[in-house]
Amino acid sequence: DEVLDICFNATGTRLVTASADSTARVYNVNTGACIGILSGHDGEISKIAFNPQGTKIITAGADKTARIWSSETGEELQILEGNTQNFYI
Repeated sequence: DEVLDICFNATGTRLVTASADSTARVYNVNTGACIGILSGHDGEISKIAFNPQGTKIITAGADKTARIWSSETGEELQILEGNTQNFYI
């Protein structure tokens, strides 16, 4: 589906995309292979980022949540709720 945001990790070896289909996808930059799909949002993901160490990914979406994921395993680590507006910039 439509890609709404992208972010590289600090070393430039991974790329993560935020999509209108409610998923984020992690790619190996050297091979172009999709190495993980992060799903859990209810609605499009509008913003995405790696933490400085590259160990976590944060996604923010139309469901008014932000979610923190392990960049290594794709495990959802935390859901941040309570925002009253969409995460659009």
